[in-house]
Amino acid sequence: MEKLQEKEHAMDITTVFFFLAIIVGTLAITYSAAKRTSTPHDFYAAGNRLTGMQNGLAIAGDYMSAASFLGITGAIGIYGFDGFFYSLGFLVSYLVILFMVAEPLHNLGKYTLADSIIQRFDSKRLRGVIAMTNILITIFYMIAQLVGAGALIHLLLDVDYRSAVFIVGSLMTTFVLFGGMIAASWVQIIKAILLLSGTLIVCLIVLSRFDWSLVAMFDHVTNATPYGINILYPGNQFENPFDTISLHLALILGTAGLPHILVRFFTVRDAIETRRSVMNATWMIGAFYLMTFVLGFGAISFVGWDAIRAAEFGGNLTVPMLARALGGEFLMAYVSAVAFATILAVVTGLVMSASSAFAHDFYSHIVRGGSSSESEQFLAAKCSAVAVGAISILIAIGGQKMNVAILVALTFAVAASANLPLILFTLYWRRFTAGGAICGVICGLLSSLFLVIVSPNVMDPVHGLIRTEPWFPLTNPGIVSIPLGFLGAVIGTYCSPRQCDEKRFDGVLLQAHTGIRWQDPDQ
Repeated sequence: MEKLQEKEHAMDITTVFFFLAIIVGTLAITYSAAKRTSTPHDFYAAGNRLTGMQNGLAIAGDYMSAASFLGITGAIGIYGFDGFFYSLGFLVSYLVILFMVAEPLHNLGKYTLADSIIQRFDSKRLRGVIAMTNILITIFYMIAQLVGAGALIHLLLDVDYRSAVFIVGSLMTTFVLFGGMIAASWVQIIKAILLLSGTLIVCLIVLSRFDWSLVAMFDHVTNATPYGINILYPGNQFENPFDTISLHLALILGTAGLPHILVRFFTVRDAIETRRSVMNATWMIGAFYLMTFVLGFGAISFVGWDAIRAAEFGGNLTVPMLARALGGEFLMAYVSAVAFATILAVVTGLVMSASSAFAHDFYSHIVRGGSSSESEQFLAAKCSAVAVGAISILIAIGGQKMNVAILVALTFAVAASANLPLILFTLYWRRFTAGGAICGVICGLLSSLFLVIVSPNVMDPVHGLIRTEPWFPLTNPGIVSIPLGFLGAVIGTYCSPRQCDEKRFDGVLLQAHTGIRWQDPDQ
């Protein structure tokens, strides 16, 4: 008994050490970044000083969230190939960004998505709709991360859930408040390096146990679960093919509309560096997601399928459990600290995105009519960072039992349904109008919200927030809400007065694809 207590005590000390190292390191980064953040340009876009490699690492760090590191591994450990669907969707989504979105948005915008869209439509109403939609998307995603952070820290350090959420929320707000985009970027860069290296270490240990043979690992896994050989095939989680298609549509198309990813395209100096950023991010993200199936199958082999299912939080603790089985308490503490760094980096990027949308788009251009001074914009950005952080903390504290899957599904579905039609039609459709843009965003937003509320995620006779049979049979609304977003934009365009000046469209198209600045002769 005494030896067991000594072992737990040593584990506590190791875990606390790693967690404190992450906190101290990120605060040091923020202190350094604060010295270089003196203007709104520094705060919003890191002064366009990041290189393609640095920004690629930051994008990867911003994108590879705790849902990826913890959730996908748990899903693979429980359902096999079906869990790997998430990895495939997240990876393929960057092809859409690379070929259709990244460079045009960089060439048109300055700090936010609304900046790029307003180059074509000089509409305060449209800017306000975009800003509020993007703030809503980021808050949904941020709450999911904070709930996960609270659960992780509560389990590992035995810290009260509310205190854990408050600590993480306060840290992320501090990073943005004092360091802006520079601090957020370097926190994400360090996190990406830690995550990739930590994942690689665990994967190498797993493969070494099978004499570096993937075939031997697959053979072992097929005998370690009730699914048998079917663990290597789809159909264990997603029995409805429409649910599978809907999920993939949301993941593949939703990433191109996530505000905290889009703002990263404005932190480099030109379109060439933007392209390099996305290409570098893609291979790093690809390497990580390819390793998730090794983590998941390794967990089945060395933790046990029954133990994964029996653990709390729906399999989200699969990676720490695998680390403990492979390398003891030390490796578990290191992997848990990496997961903590993952959460910090992602929520910092989310606060940065929401703060930019409110301060730059809403306050500066709508409330102040574009006449605010640099110091006033700077103050508004910092105040909005505190406000967004506080709201997210309060909601997350009250949402300890909140279904995180609802928020994640909603985030990607809203981003794909509301933002993607807006971006693509603005860049490539000559007839598109400001009225169509507003109609498309609102239609995509409301349809995805409504369909999630009436889906099995919320409506369930036994476990749902609403104890009744679901009205909508699919867990993800993408297959319906994404076409509705595009349809709303088309109908809104043809029902509104034709405001499209072909000369203006041609100028925006030229600037989007060449970077040559175009000035509207009427302005």
